[in-house]
Amino acid sequence: MHWDILATILLTATIQSLFGVGVLLFGTPILLVLGYDFISALTILLPISLTINLLQVSKDYRHIHLPFYRLILTLSIPCVVLCLLVVATLKMNIGSLVGVFLIVAALKSVYTPFNRLIESLVRYERTYFIAMGIVHGLTNLGGSLLTAIIHSKPYDKQQTRATTAASYGTFALFQLVTLGLSLGPSAIATPVTGLYMAVGVSMFLATELLLYSKLSTERYRATFAVFLFLSGTVLIFKSIFLR
Repeated sequence: MHWDILATILLTATIQSLFGVGVLLFGTPILLVLGYDFISALTILLPISLTINLLQVSKDYRHIHLPFYRLILTLSIPCVVLCLLVVATLKMNIGSLVGVFLIVAALKSVYTPFNRLIESLVRYERTYFIAMGIVHGLTNLGGSLLTAIIHSKPYDKQQTRATTAASYGTFALFQLVTLGLSLGPSAIATPVTGLYMAVGVSMFLATELLLYSKLSTERYRATFAVFLFLSGTVLIFKSIFLR
């Protein structure tokens, strides 16, 4: 057991328990900073991310927006799988662009030109979903684009988290299957995997009880906007300092 990984899981699992994403989005750059390679970060974080999402979906599956989820399955997932297969050889640095996009999405409610920009981008939904799958397969940062488009929808608290969790969990599931087929099951099912997953589940239960249940829809959306802003800042930092 590595204590730096454990601390990363505690932090990012709390975030994902609230918003449906976080373990991969924040955990990936943190582990890269700590010296882990990209594939190692994936094999550590994917089972935890998927477990938390499954718990969220099992509780709120009735709130999933099915038309949105169908676009994830048909447009994003094939791109995730194909791009993950070539991630070891194809290197892209688009973190800054995605980070700026997230910050614009977070500020759209307080600055009208930003609101118009976001509406124009998400209007081309099919292209957006394809791009989201490509970004996630190559960089593990597709959750940033997912939260941005979810934030543009008029969903309430339950529908926001349930739809995000179902979509993000599906990303993680297909990533795990792809890695399992290409690297072998032993690369994912390590002796400490169960321990890390237990930590993630514990943080989900604690966050559900102490934080999520106390947030109104309005406060949740405001907190979600702050989350987007911080996500964008992290991605820009990762792009500049983690080459």
